[in-house]
Amino acid sequence: MSKFIDRLRRLRQASGAVAQPMGFGRGKPVSPEPKILLVASLARAAAGNLADLVAGADAGLLGISGSGGDSKTLRQCAAAVPDIPWGGWLNGSTRRKGRQVKDSGCDFIVFPAKMPLGVLEDTGAGRILEVEATLDGGLLRTIDELPVDGVLISVKKEDGLPVTWQQLMLFQRASRLLTKPLLVPVPPEVTAAELRMLWQAGVDGVILELGDGRPSGGLGQLREAVNKLAFPSRIRRGKVGALLPKISGEAGLESEEELP
Repeated sequence: MSKFIDRLRRLRQASGAVAQPMGFGRGKPVSPEPKILLVASLARAAAGNLADLVAGADAGLLGISGSGGDSKTLRQCAAAVPDIPWGGWLNGSTRRKGRQVKDSGCDFIVFPAKMPLGVLEDTGAGRILEVEATLDGGLLRTIDELPVDGVLISVKKEDGLPVTWQQLMLFQRASRLLTKPLLVPVPPEVTAAELRMLWQAGVDGVILELGDGRPSGGLGQLREAVNKLAFPSRIRRGKVGALLPKISGEAGLESEEELP
């Protein structure tokens, strides 16, 4: 199984609102406080300072554009920083990209909803489905029945702008409709306090785009700030069900009064 997906699942289980049994019996050992996961996303492999650039990340993610060297680059990243799992981010639909994912030996793969079904056959990697934040609620619910391991909620990219309240509402909407682990993209300038709010909204991990001349060490500082914050417990997700018609008692009384 994918190491990153396994960690996402364990994180989600540990952060659920599971009440401890009352009484004087021996309780279960207290596990470390769950924290939101940080994924370092690179448009291309950084030369020389890759380890410094992704220091503090729980996973690395590299774009797969379709060139023949993508699988080799992913293997090089995994060899340079073997302490974290590495994934590939597909942005197209050719079957050749699926072959590159398999050849790279990556731990997980992020792919768009418009990807043909056959592209990811027998890759052996964890699957994270990328969907738009404004996707219809009914379609969002169906993702829980699909053979994918997690969901990435995509939002319109606006460079230099922080996470907005509108985005927070969209993320929380998705978390209430899904039970699978949830990831969202955030700007590199995101703060630990903002990550705490995303956690409360039901987000399990965030993807930060690095590189493009950004100084190394910023992700490590963010991880230290996150570790110092107290993260609250979250309510269970996926509890939104169908709404049934409700007949009030007053209506029943009025009907009885109309009888002769």
